[in-house]
Amino acid sequence: MPDTSALEARLQRLEDAHEIAQLRARYCQYLDDGRWTELAALFTPDGVFTGLATARGTAELETFFGGLQEGPLTAWWHYSANETVEIDGDTATGETWLWQPCVVDGEAQIAAGRYRDRMARGADGTWRFAERVVTFFYWTPLAGGWDQGKVGFPPAEGALDRR
Repeated sequence: MPDTSALEARLQRLEDAHEIAQLRARYCQYLDDGRWTELAALFTPDGVFTGLATARGTAELETFFGGLQEGPLTAWWHYSANETVEIDGDTATGETWLWQPCVVDGEAQIAAGRYRDRMARGADGTWRFAERVVTFFYWTPLAGGWDQGKVGFPPAEGALDRR
């Protein structure tokens, strides 16, 4: 009888990579749709988001994301690409790039950056974010153009990608 363990391991890796890609896509969709409870559930119970602020755990994540539109940031659309993932059993790491047209104080703005992710597979087999860190290459009014390190939205300065 042939040894199928190598084939099964390759298949598992493909399934895991697909599920992680779906996790990242759901993050953007739930964030843009204002589905805060579902968004927070994409993180492990002690999961962390760091970027414009830091939120840890389901309750803080739901409050943080739900409060984003209470300030000057009134609309956004998240697009991610250039995803990488390294899977090691029930944990994974990787990066994905972000492009985000948005509206701040009624003004069209544009942001770009990267997410650095640590993900974990739970006991139920579902992949979730253990940590998601966003840094920005730029965030600036659309009319003013953009360039590396240009920031027109002050909360994004603390998350500027220094590379």
